[in-house]
Amino acid sequence: MSTLQGKIVLVVGGSSGIGFAVAKYAIISHAVDTTVKELTATKAELKLPGEVDGEIVDGEESASVKSLVNRIGEIDHLVWTSGDSIGPSMTPNTNPFESSDVFDVRFWGAIIAAQNAKFRSGGSVILTTGVPVKKPPPGYSVIAGIGGAIDAVVRGLAVDLAPIRVNAVSPGVVDTEIWGNLPVETKNKIMEDTKAKLLVKHVAKPEEIAEAYIFLMKCEYITGQRIDVDGGNSYA
Repeated sequence: MSTLQGKIVLVVGGSSGIGFAVAKYAIISHAVDTTVKELTATKAELKLPGEVDGEIVDGEESASVKSLVNRIGEIDHLVWTSGDSIGPSMTPNTNPFESSDVFDVRFWGAIIAAQNAKFRSGGSVILTTGVPVKKPPPGYSVIAGIGGAIDAVVRGLAVDLAPIRVNAVSPGVVDTEIWGNLPVETKNKIMEDTKAKLLVKHVAKPEEIAEAYIFLMKCEYITGQRIDVDGGNSYA
């Protein structure tokens, strides 16, 4: 069985949430995000046998992303989980133009990183989309569009970057810091309602989602695919 021992994994969004969980589950050499305070916490908390380095990157700026991947050099795996927090502007009646920065980070930032990174043999790219791609709730058409763009580009990049493998993970509702700018009562109601309807009867922790990223890094016979890790949301 393959392992990640000796691999260099670049996680953009690795200071919190799913990205942090991926960093914990992999032998990480580079954990990346945009907040210095969070980066410091990440380096202190990731007690792994491998090296952990922190870098700062602005996912909205192509020059910043290019500079990052050029500075780091060769890697084995690129994981992109970075994205802006969920808030009132990203729920019903969203104005598409208010979401341009979200698209820039989640789509363009990831694409620029994938196209400019230098991969060692057997390398891979893992992008992140979400359940609205398959089953958008009311008012989430813009979010579904952003996720759908990521879903589609994975298949194109799998062809263009071959033999580098390119895949995506589509998480369901996950209890992470991304919900932090919602009122506590609103967040709790979302979590309870989600728990009640899901087939697995619980809301995911980041570590559960991270397992899918690790699988996609280790399995060298999968590319151009999206893995739904949604607790049965599609059938709820």
